[in-house]
Amino acid sequence: MTTSVVSIVYVNDAPAAARFYGELLGMSPSFETPGYITFDLGPGADLALWSGQFEELSPDVPRTSEVCLALDGGPDEINAIFQQWSSKGVTILGEPRDVGFGLTFLAVDPDGNRIRVAPRD
Repeated sequence: MTTSVVSIVYVNDAPAAARFYGELLGMSPSFETPGYITFDLGPGADLALWSGQFEELSPDVPRTSEVCLALDGGPDEINAIFQQWSSKGVTILGEPRDVGFGLTFLAVDPDGNRIRVAPRD
């Protein structure tokens, strides 16, 4: 059986969220409808942005999950991404710090969804 893992992020405005994620990831969507847009992240992995499921999401609503971008480049790459995102005005919740699995930082998208940048295991 062939499987694919699709991580769905609920957003208020899928096209606006796709512009945000497209710029962060340096890629274009692989599939687009007005309320559902996906990015092909590689074999068997997609990121989907879905609007219309939770009208008027509030940043005050606790988010209990994260999209994690796992990088191969080590601390230098993580620090470079942190600097790049900071200069673009991305909201940063936690600056780079060393935790049990390596250097990581935490940001949020315009809907309050958490985005972690960390080393690949």
